[in-house]
Amino acid sequence: MDLTLLYRGPLASCDYDCPYCPFAKRREGREQLRADRAALERFAGWAARQTGDRLSVLFTPWGEGLVRSWYRRTLVELSRLPQVRRVAIQTNLSCRTDWLAEADLDSLALWCTYHPGQTPYDRFLAKAGELASRGVRFSVGVVGFPEHLDAARRLRADLPEQVYLWVNAAEGRTYTDAEAAVWTALDPLFPYSRHPHRSAGLPCRTGESVLSVDGDGTVRRCHFVRAELGNLYDGSYRAALRPRPCPLAACDCHIGYVHLETLPLYDVFAGGVLERIPAPGRLSAPLELSVPGRAPVPASGRAGAPPVQPLRPTTP
Repeated sequence: MDLTLLYRGPLASCDYDCPYCPFAKRREGREQLRADRAALERFAGWAARQTGDRLSVLFTPWGEGLVRSWYRRTLVELSRLPQVRRVAIQTNLSCRTDWLAEADLDSLALWCTYHPGQTPYDRFLAKAGELASRGVRFSVGVVGFPEHLDAARRLRADLPEQVYLWVNAAEGRTYTDAEAAVWTALDPLFPYSRHPHRSAGLPCRTGESVLSVDGDGTVRRCHFVRAELGNLYDGSYRAALRPRPCPLAACDCHIGYVHLETLPLYDVFAGGVLERIPAPGRLSAPLELSVPGRAPVPASGRAGAPPVQPLRPTTP
């Protein structure tokens, strides 16, 4: 069986204090961290035993996982399992990168987010350069706040051309066509993020081949639908796997709507669905998108995009 698992354990602490994140600078005690470590090790042990399945795993912690040794170790271990097709994690890239030398880079990938104001630009760019030099597959993104625009333009100019720079629409923000055009010039796929997607009653891969798993092993179809399908560790979830329509009115998060069968995103991101890497030749704006309460929205073209340059050091 081919399964994609989005794992989110109890970890909810971060070394950044982004004003748009509810877990910014949250600290956890030893017992909480010990519980997160035990839950992750249990999940990794389960994955190691699934020799009859083909697994893809994306870690989506409520916080920063890679500053914790057990997340780095787990990614390395899972990357070496023959049944694991892909293992990836969402990260702010504040961790060191030397641990990646132990991983199988054919299966490991990183989804990296740059948070302006939380880390020096040159430090983040240097980390991205280390990933590129090690041959790690990764994408880099920013949240589409106006105050992030200059940093995003600078990042696009300094990253290697082959590294995809994505832009997430800021939660609750409405973009005018002119504002959307500016972000689309940096990320031609921004129109997919600009508005929530209609999802009610539409077919979605979640609940059939894509599942959400928490630290206790509770299985749900995705992070955004709370109905339980069973438990990972007693196998009860398997009887619940089947095609099912989305019960929500709309889906506004990439890790959710990427699995909608009404969107072409598995083809668009065939370079790596979990790590958000487009397929070669698919980095172009969609012609139109359907959004809740609106007519299809024309997507702006890429005119005016800054030229892409090889990775280079910058001056303070």
